Amino acid sequence: MDIVGNVEAILKRKGNAVYSVRPDATVFDAIRRLAEVNIGALLVMEDGKLLGVFSERDYTRKVALRGRDSRNTPVKDIITNRLFTVPPSATVSECLRLMVDNRIRHLPVVQEGTVIGVVSIGDLVNWIISSQSAAIEQLESYISGGYPA
Repeated sequence: MDIVGNVEAILKRKGNAVYSVRPDATVFDAIRRLAEVNIGALLVMEDGKLLGVFSERDYTRKVALRGRDSRNTPVKDIITNRLFTVPPSATVSECLRLMVDNRIRHLPVVQEGTVIGVVSIGDLVNWIISSQSAAIEQLESYISGGYPA
């Protein structure tokens, strides 16, 4: 099945708010910010430059399970160096493949070196569900004779 849509369309629907944290912020402060805005990841940025992504997964695996102190551990010490980004023209299928292949849940959207948004696996799933619902409605309308020629 071919999934129609791209990142630009998703950002138009959901908005392009970018929540970030500085690399020297404590993990505790980053976790607090995640809770405040009810999201699962923050971009780690300094002077407009994207350095990485901090996620709940990073906290659980690299701080909590290792007995580190979140109030004294800087975010920069636990983010991965491997960073994946997509342009706004990336398709939903391309994003899904990148996420599945690399076991990630958030993709920063970068255009001409500037972060313009973030898409999550949840955003992509919601897009697919909405697209499928719209296609079903159109087919039902067509079958019942209510679809304009």
